[in-house]
Amino acid sequence: MDLEGAGALVTGGSSGIGRAVVERLHGAGASVAVVDRHIGPPAAAAGPAGVSIVCDISEEAAVVDAVRRAHDALGGLTIAVLGAGVGGFGALVDLEAAEWDRVVGTNLRGTFLCLREVARVMVEGGRGGAIVAVTSISGFLADRNMSHYAVSKAGVAELVRVAARELGPFGITVNAVAPGTTDTPLFASTSRLPGYRARVAERTALGGVGTADAVAEAIVSVLGLSWVTGQVLAADGGVSLWSPIDPVESL
Repeated sequence: MDLEGAGALVTGGSSGIGRAVVERLHGAGASVAVVDRHIGPPAAAAGPAGVSIVCDISEEAAVVDAVRRAHDALGGLTIAVLGAGVGGFGALVDLEAAEWDRVVGTNLRGTFLCLREVARVMVEGGRGGAIVAVTSISGFLADRNMSHYAVSKAGVAELVRVAARELGPFGITVNAVAPGTTDTPLFASTSRLPGYRARVAERTALGGVGTADAVAEAIVSVLGLSWVTGQVLAADGGVSLWSPIDPVESL
């Protein structure tokens, strides 16, 4: 994909899937604004024409400022990848409201705030655009002890569908990519679960655990689809195809 001269914003762009997206966009010629809570030396992947902005996406004023700064620094935005998010784990009956608010506040509220602001500058710019939000296959599965995470990601998927209808008349596509188990800092927390990684790898149609770059490839590919909007693509190696009632499981 040739993105020479395009202005792109990537939230959660300093590590994991976001960083891999930044590297691919930069390689395609885009100028990239990396937006993240923690910006370190790795953010240099934004490239010589890029910019790094510290921002907690759950804070409205911070998001408004970050998107405007990115827009001004890059001379406009026509691409946005909304990948910032947090994880969480806890049984529903034990879950504190503050923990619910932390996860939903970042993953759903934060994605809404970022989508709203990038949509505003894209509409204002009049050149159309492409937005991809990162959701999760947990948004359409029923993973125990992850209610707040699953609900937040299901909400992102529906937000994308509604946004696609509203922004289509302005030439803006809005889609989502739903990773499965992916080898990122967020996934590293599962190391405390004995045998978890091996079970996931065994139940993944393509085998193993996904990489950040493999998911980034899917995200950047979706950005280039001009006649696709309001869709959620599972980039999970087929792990969401596994069924506990598959008769072959008993053989």
